[in-house]
Amino acid sequence: MTLKNMTCIIIDDEMMARAIIEQYITSLSKIKVAGVFPNAITAMKYLNDNKVDVIFLDIHMPDFNGFDFIKTIKNHPKIILITSDKDYALAAFEFDFIIDYLVKPITKDRFEKAISKLTNRSRAKELPQIIKGEVNTAKPTNDLYVNIGNRLIKIDFSQITLIKAQGDYVEIKTESSSYTVHSTLKKLESKLPEKMFLRIHRSYIINTNKIIDIENNSVLVGREIIPVSRANKSELLNRLNLL
Repeated sequence: MTLKNMTCIIIDDEMMARAIIEQYITSLSKIKVAGVFPNAITAMKYLNDNKVDVIFLDIHMPDFNGFDFIKTIKNHPKIILITSDKDYALAAFEFDFIIDYLVKPITKDRFEKAISKLTNRSRAKELPQIIKGEVNTAKPTNDLYVNIGNRLIKIDFSQITLIKAQGDYVEIKTESSSYTVHSTLKKLESKLPEKMFLRIHRSYIINTNKIIDIENNSVLVGREIIPVSRANKSELLNRLNLL
């Protein structure tokens, strides 16, 4: 992919840093700046509905730092980290989608080198061999973070019983709580582990481990009876350990 086809966002809690990075991007490359955000949470809300190719990400931000942000997103775009702290440089490159690590104050020449790395297909061969640092290589997660107001709430996949579509929202039900989130069932389905969850109806996804009973074209999950569509019933039966 060429630079002129790329889009990016900038995440930094410092207004001056955001302005400088945006100016550098505009003057040194053809990357389109799709959004500029003062914190990770507002950026996550944007990414729920939009895809980007590159994220310029500050590590040190209040409440939710850059590494926390990295762990919450899937299908990672390329990331260029920006920070005033040199200590995380080696650990940062444990993530193969991190292109570069820029230390503030960032000069125009140094930023240009980062842009060059972005377009260099052989970047992986140029990276130094590093030992494992504070941040481990990204692994499949066992949980999901949802935006509720200005909070990010972690929900363990194992605690989810079912998910129900409600127009432009979905209701995520757990064993003890219920959360309504602005999303589509299809988008949420892509974030769930396939072995644990199954869409049994156009309006429902269930945790197959939470099934209590099945009768005709319905299943009992927790205290709720959920319809099973004809198209999904065979897949449901294939998932079960039948005697």
